[in-house]
Amino acid sequence: MRFEDIDFNKLYMEQKEATTSKMKSKEAWDIKADSMNKRVHKSIYNEQFLKLLNLEKIDTLLDIGCGVGNISLKLAPKLSKIYCLDYSTKMLELLNENAKKQNINNITTINKSWYDSWDDISNADLVIASRSMEVKNMKEALEKLNNKANKKVVISYKVGGSFVSDEILDVLQKDIIKKPDYIYVLNILYNMGINASLNFVQSEGRGTIYTSKEKFIESVSWSIGSLRSDEIKKLEIYYDNLDENKKFKEDFVSWAIISWDK
Repeated sequence: MRFEDIDFNKLYMEQKEATTSKMKSKEAWDIKADSMNKRVHKSIYNEQFLKLLNLEKIDTLLDIGCGVGNISLKLAPKLSKIYCLDYSTKMLELLNENAKKQNINNITTINKSWYDSWDDISNADLVIASRSMEVKNMKEALEKLNNKANKKVVISYKVGGSFVSDEILDVLQKDIIKKPDYIYVLNILYNMGINASLNFVQSEGRGTIYTSKEKFIESVSWSIGSLRSDEIKKLEIYYDNLDENKKFKEDFVSWAIISWDK
């Protein structure tokens, strides 16, 4: 079999369907919006992502899965028009509030998902999807991004397939099926005839979850789904026996930054 004959999108979809961690609903992200708005704007990830953007001859932006605007708000002073798309209405409400506080008036919000029609959405010079590529069909998503870009597409995708460390999984004595890793995305793009560039950046990891036992358990549950009572007890014992220094030690998560020119 030749490399070109491998259907990487089919393999991606099969693993995505089987993965333990399921995609979150609009309602779940609405609930998450306030806590995200308090921390995401100060993330080390933002500046690392922005440093990799070449804005030469870029005048307009379409931000897919924009959240509360941690990327778009920083780019607004440099561009003439920004379109921010998200399927969480609460995220968009907070983004608009943030823009108003900063006297930013060149952002238009769009309440749509990956699975809605984008036919009425304007094309933009640059299209980004930052930490928002949780999709069932990666090829279809990449095609939608590519079709809306006049000049360039930049996306980020989690490295490693899980936000929960192997150490915590061992505590839970739980085997999980991890999400498809970033290499699928590169190979799907290759199958599409797109040779993309690859870089890596970091974001804060799970260090903040150690600030309380409740937040720790809530964070683990968010990543891998509901926990049984015996699993919660194991996490409580693990937390109670953690060295104090480890509870507040910062850790980091790696992201693949994948970009291509039109």
